[in-house]
Amino acid sequence: MATRALSSKRPGKVERVGSARLRVISMLAIAMVLAGMVWSRLAYWQVAEHGQLALAAQAQYREFVPLPALRGAIFDRNLTQLVVNTTVYSAFVSPDQITPGERQSVAGALASILGADNASVTAILQSKVKFAYIARRVSKTKADRLRALKLPGVGLQEETQRSYLPGAYAGTTLASDLLGFVNWNGDGQGGLEQKYQKLLAGTPGYVSSYRDLANREIVLGSHTHQDPVSGSDLVLTLDANVQYAAEQVLAAGINTDNAESGSVLIMDPTTGGIVAWADYPSYNANDFNHTDPALLKDNVVSYLYEPGSVMKVVTLSGAINAGVIAPDTVINDPGVLTVGGYRIYDWDRANHGNIDYTYVLAHSLNVGAMKAMQAEGHDAFYKNLQAFGLTQPSGIDVAGESFVAPPSASQMADSQYATTSFGQGIDVNMVQMLSAINVVANGGKYAPPHVVERVGTQVNPVLLQPQRQVVSPQTAAQMTAMMEQVVQKGSGSLARVHGFEKDQTGKTGSSQIPVNGQYTTDVWTSYVGFLPAQHPRFTMLVVVRKPHYPGSDRNWTLNDGYLTAAPIWQKIAQTMVVDWHITPDRS
Repeated sequence: MATRALSSKRPGKVERVGSARLRVISMLAIAMVLAGMVWSRLAYWQVAEHGQLALAAQAQYREFVPLPALRGAIFDRNLTQLVVNTTVYSAFVSPDQITPGERQSVAGALASILGADNASVTAILQSKVKFAYIARRVSKTKADRLRALKLPGVGLQEETQRSYLPGAYAGTTLASDLLGFVNWNGDGQGGLEQKYQKLLAGTPGYVSSYRDLANREIVLGSHTHQDPVSGSDLVLTLDANVQYAAEQVLAAGINTDNAESGSVLIMDPTTGGIVAWADYPSYNANDFNHTDPALLKDNVVSYLYEPGSVMKVVTLSGAINAGVIAPDTVINDPGVLTVGGYRIYDWDRANHGNIDYTYVLAHSLNVGAMKAMQAEGHDAFYKNLQAFGLTQPSGIDVAGESFVAPPSASQMADSQYATTSFGQGIDVNMVQMLSAINVVANGGKYAPPHVVERVGTQVNPVLLQPQRQVVSPQTAAQMTAMMEQVVQKGSGSLARVHGFEKDQTGKTGSSQIPVNGQYTTDVWTSYVGFLPAQHPRFTMLVVVRKPHYPGSDRNWTLNDGYLTAAPIWQKIAQTMVVDWHITPDRS
């Protein structure tokens, strides 16, 4: 029995020992799992999220002061500086360096000198920010007054501000629509300042440091400072003297014409470089924040208009180049032509009888232009518009080009082909139109329009590309001779420049302005030409919007290109002849 008793106790003991072991193993497993979770979280925060945590910690103590880059300068073709970078100062504060007892006096001084709101400054000083601007771009006089006070936690940062040359008349700066301006954030707005923003702006730098809880500065090696990289300079094709003269003459002419506005665009015939780019009215780029927003629109490139009879140069050039007409081809012009069910008239509605195409251009007759288009055919005429650059944007290197594509060749109605032949019913901007006319001045080649000649030392790539041949040199020569007759015997008589009466070309234009799909009595008028005729130094287009020439309320024909735009062209051209020392090729 003793044996049985001994035997009966052993299984119970084994059971108790096994249960204890299981509990120990379970506890160890749970501990290991918990430890693993802890270590995995530690690994996550210390390894995976280390960078973010470090940045967050640094941000609590970091002081970051940006160092703006010096914006690139802009020069004209003669290296006259058109835009000057002037030094101004931005006042900033580091609130953590200003004790509560100093806040009131510091805020009062900043408000008094800088004209800031005392309550707003006080709120900034009471905040937990490490850095805040109080005033941007203040004068040296105000900056010197702040320096003299030696206010705790207040600093001054040197910055540059764009300053533009005075324009030709009060309240404007030179070439403001072309150049644009730079806002308080350093962003170019409009014109070249916007188009070349990235290159002009450069790359800003910074100065940064860290402070411990005792407000002691910790300098962290080379990463605490990055020098700014200055922006690139631009050298333009613009001539500042010609620009000034164009602005002056244009303003006087628009006032004489009682017009809403006007623009002048002048181009170098062989390169496509823009020599002058003038609008009236214009604005003061040095005071852009007080400018009527309507004045900031650039009418040269952002405004679309119907070019009127200057388009006849394109139409007749295409037909001559196609061999379907010649300058001496005779047609009959009864003064009206029916196309697509519409009766379309010459401007004077007169029966001109048998005339040649030189006469058509000189006297700006619509019937002749329509007959030339019909002789060429719709498809060939449309391809001619494409070749002259009138069905796509010009690609000018200025911000804000507006463009509306005409319908495709198959979608244009017969009547639209007819009106397009004399410049009505097709929308263009001035850069497109001047570039198209310049094909004739450039021996039949299209010179891509551009304003920037060099960026730093790099030549504009468009100057290195071959120019495409639009019409033959022979066609260009024939059209040149026809355009000379416009000046000598036709509607361009008021554009004659002394000494060049037989050595200049021209073409007038007038077109009605549509409103809500209906043509009104208001018009665009224009004049285009180049001089000297055989070896041109410049091609110029003048556009006048809504002229109301004295007496035009009784005789609408007074609102025409020959009387409104041509005299403006003549005066600017006469100035250029003197300034550029241009001599006639023939007497």
